[in-house]
Amino acid sequence: MNSQTGIAASTDSLAGFEDEVRAILQDGKVPGAAVIMLKGDEVLLAQGFGKRNVAEDLDVTPQTLFPIGSSGKAFTAAAIAMLVEEGKLGWDTPVRHYLPTFKLQDPFASERLKVRDLLCHRCGLPRHEFLWYGSDMARKELVERLAYLEPNADFRARYQYNNLMYATAGYVIECVTGQTWEAFVAERIFKPLGMTASNTAIEASLSTGDYALPYEERKDEIKEVPFYSKFQAMGPAGGISTNLEDIEHWLRFQLNEGKHGETQLLAAEHLVQNHTPHTVIPAGESIPTGKYPEIANWCYGQGWFVGSYRGHRMVHHGGSIDGFMAEVALLPDEQIAIAVFTNRGGTPVPFIIAFTACDRLLGAEKVDWNGRLQKEFADLKAQGEKQIAELQKAEPAVPDTQPSHELDAYCGRYEHPGYGVVTISQENNQLRFIYNDIPSSLTHVHYDIFELTLERFEFKAKVSFATAEKGDIESLAVKLEPAVNAQVFTRVPEKKG
Repeated sequence: MNSQTGIAASTDSLAGFEDEVRAILQDGKVPGAAVIMLKGDEVLLAQGFGKRNVAEDLDVTPQTLFPIGSSGKAFTAAAIAMLVEEGKLGWDTPVRHYLPTFKLQDPFASERLKVRDLLCHRCGLPRHEFLWYGSDMARKELVERLAYLEPNADFRARYQYNNLMYATAGYVIECVTGQTWEAFVAERIFKPLGMTASNTAIEASLSTGDYALPYEERKDEIKEVPFYSKFQAMGPAGGISTNLEDIEHWLRFQLNEGKHGETQLLAAEHLVQNHTPHTVIPAGESIPTGKYPEIANWCYGQGWFVGSYRGHRMVHHGGSIDGFMAEVALLPDEQIAIAVFTNRGGTPVPFIIAFTACDRLLGAEKVDWNGRLQKEFADLKAQGEKQIAELQKAEPAVPDTQPSHELDAYCGRYEHPGYGVVTISQENNQLRFIYNDIPSSLTHVHYDIFELTLERFEFKAKVSFATAEKGDIESLAVKLEPAVNAQVFTRVPEKKG
């Protein structure tokens, strides 16, 4: 509880903050944002800024719904903690106890991966993001495909952010309760917290009158982009949409150690597991990277990043999905909570606003987070592009070579037991690579090697076709996950008749 004097001091510390937010949004080319700040029992600010819909000139309000991406992982972690409290799950019980058919490519990890490991990003798998993006597969199918995904690290050897394990956690919830993750979160978290507008399906947001549209920067212009809505498998990793009015209750639940009003929804001893460091994050592998003296000692808890902010314990998590970015931050010992939602992807603005708010509420010396993090994001983007270029670097193309077959001979369906189906088709004199209904071009390099360009992700990779003994095209190999060996897709014979 804060005294009235403390509350007044907090309010005074926000003088000019709204103008600062507007300047940050303008500098970051962000159409709109929603910001809420709590200290103790007081809401210091809950306000929309800018536009939720640029074309129709509609303002962001406290009721405006935003997808919050991975900031929603904490809901899945809390759901698991509720089941641990009920005795339906054990933190240190192997997942196989609940899912007897659960299997990873690493047999030791298959046997020993525990419930808590699902939430800590230490399973040994790299991201394998293309597996799920745009896919219609069900959660059960995704979990079954894990057995065919190559790891690049030993089990529990290092931190590697992994959305697939959160999808698995959602499937575990379904298997032990008989409820889908969506139904469980709605019944056990949204409903008792009074989060009446929050949902786990974009379609639910679109049926309301107040939702933000997604925007991305395309060739130095801010453009509206389609909503990402295919959360069939990946909802537990990032499928929640909410607004300021609802997130206030979630923030209070977190600050009050699992309590909502007079009701203890989750015992503090189990919620604290979500906030406890489990996996050390090497410097430079989180956003922000922690290279600044104000930010230090980042670890991953369960659905939260845990570290130190200017000497104060911080628990936070960002979120990103097509056209949206979010940040939810707690300073539990100071009873401070902040949430920032924006309707532009690929921007550090939610972190900038949240950290600027923290500095004001802590009475700390002002830091130019805007300058720092805009530069950091630009540097990280350039570094990522450089790493991809290095991975994709190859010997110069052999001149004056041709494919071994006519282009139509490459067309057909190719399957990988984990990644599913790639379809090769021909359009005029060019091959097309279609994966998860995302069409991309193939450009001939030399012999039976083509270059895949996924423009949506600024991603390029070499596609190598191989022939059978009789000379027919029988497979293709491509690195859809750069951190491991190329995935080999085997051609599916065409049905005759």
